[in-house]
Amino acid sequence: MCGVFGIIGEYSPIKAREALKTLAHRGRDHCGIVEKRGLFLAHQRLSITDTHERSHQPMRHKELLLSFNGEIYNHRQLRLELEGYSWQTHSDAEVILAAYEKWGIECLSRFEGMFAFALMDSEKLYLVRDRFGKKPMFYHQNNEAFIFASEIKTIKPFLKSVSMNEDAMRSYLSFLAPAPPHTFYQGIEKLESGEWLCFEKGCITKHAYYDVLDTPSSTITTYGEAYEVIEQELQRSIAMRLETTQSTAALLSGGIDSALICAIAAEQGKKLPTFTLGYDEYSGYDERTNAKESAKELGLEHTEVVIGQKDFIGSLERVLDHMDEPLNDPAAVPLYLLFAAIAKEGHKVVLSGEGSDELFLGYRQYFEYLDIEQAASLHHKNWLKKYFHSHFSMNREWEWYKRVFDETLLFRTSGEKFTDLQQNLLLRRNVRDNESLRFLQPYREAFEKSTHSHPAQWYSAIDLKLFVGEHFLTKLDRVSMAHTLEARSPFLDHRLAQSVFSISPQLRIGEGGTKYLLKQIGQKYLSATILNRKKKGFANPYMEWLIASGKIDLIREVNVKTGLFQPDEVEKYLQLARRGKFKQHVWGLYVLSHWINRELL
Repeated sequence: MCGVFGIIGEYSPIKAREALKTLAHRGRDHCGIVEKRGLFLAHQRLSITDTHERSHQPMRHKELLLSFNGEIYNHRQLRLELEGYSWQTHSDAEVILAAYEKWGIECLSRFEGMFAFALMDSEKLYLVRDRFGKKPMFYHQNNEAFIFASEIKTIKPFLKSVSMNEDAMRSYLSFLAPAPPHTFYQGIEKLESGEWLCFEKGCITKHAYYDVLDTPSSTITTYGEAYEVIEQELQRSIAMRLETTQSTAALLSGGIDSALICAIAAEQGKKLPTFTLGYDEYSGYDERTNAKESAKELGLEHTEVVIGQKDFIGSLERVLDHMDEPLNDPAAVPLYLLFAAIAKEGHKVVLSGEGSDELFLGYRQYFEYLDIEQAASLHHKNWLKKYFHSHFSMNREWEWYKRVFDETLLFRTSGEKFTDLQQNLLLRRNVRDNESLRFLQPYREAFEKSTHSHPAQWYSAIDLKLFVGEHFLTKLDRVSMAHTLEARSPFLDHRLAQSVFSISPQLRIGEGGTKYLLKQIGQKYLSATILNRKKKGFANPYMEWLIASGKIDLIREVNVKTGLFQPDEVEKYLQLARRGKFKQHVWGLYVLSHWINRELL
């Protein structure tokens, strides 16, 4: 992985170089700069493919100039299609230049991998983000210049002042992370997954080049074909991500996703060293025992990384600084510490299981939603509708039934946290019920125009777009790159995802249990013990440690200064968190308060 940074327009060379230093952690192997009047283009390199200096970036070919962050896994195959090109390196970066020269920006459809890059074509600039949003790209335009970078912190020095984007804050409260194109910094925006931007003569145009919903629905209707296609694509996806000479490890929990990746990798001749997290004095949260059993079954070298309150609180500030803006995911801190341990062992690449739950319906709540959807067909529901409107409850089930009886959108991502009515009570401003739907509207419209109609297909698609693309993958990118590690996610392969979306919903749901199809394939590689374990998720004692450290008081302190929240409502949430309820709501308020305290007070 790498860091991309550029300026088109007027700039101070000293200020530009100072800003570039904030990206050093993303690639410590080399720093390259192209600097001339009206253009500053830089690259922090983590060498993975063709580590020779000939592949340093920014890379030039004729009038083209490239700064690229990511991996094009099929670059060797593409070279065969690009015959006649005079190759100077063995890198995938050069393949991007050659592909663009031959096919223009349409070359994106040929790339398999994770990527975000800036490509200058004479006076025209393209910024690109990969199909699922694994790699980030941010940008800012002012009267003097157009600035872009892999992280917000690199662009921030070019803002005249820092002010909070209200839409970012609202979508963060609703869905754990700001919805595209918003960031918390007024004036800085982000590309969304599957999108490219063109900047030319001071004007910005954007184009969505990929949507998994463009896959025709239900072209696979038999169990045998579904099984064969998924196994074949999963085998291919993992094999592509194992193609590296760099030392590679894998995250291993007690569940099926990481175990299946490791099992298939082992079958392909790569027994990956594995790592899992444990929590000092809170072993009930971790999966050390199950992960150890999985590693033993697969014959893998296994390492347990155990952290305590001191480690967690001691790393909290650094992690929130790496995030740049609020992200409501308390797993970020433990994962940061886990990646630190992996990097210390000398590994450069890590395989992780993001995307499996969303593709293969791995959340129990998906099936709860499918069940509740049936209430919409009740003939006599007016009384129930009136009852739910007059008896407010903070419990999520109350909100779910109210939506069904109101005939409004039920599922609004697995990351939905503060409902609109909860925000109305919390914030010192009026928030209308269903107001947050405006952030989902373009995705819902795309779904309704597609060939997909089953609710489960909506759950999967919107979760891949927002819950994975803006939440999980943001966390994964920042905490891995903080230690100059490249994280690869085999389940988030677009050919695999398209295969899954082409399977009829009834087959994906199967017998009504989570990950039906994936578990069928897993029977070939894993024992029944692993396959039948109860899903645990990446739980950790973050709230216990936040309360014990006293840092939770920051929420009150910031609220006294800003008046952003209703004090009584804040106290209600704090008391609930002490009883083990609404913990992630309170973590979200803490992270938001930390950002406000750092940037605005």
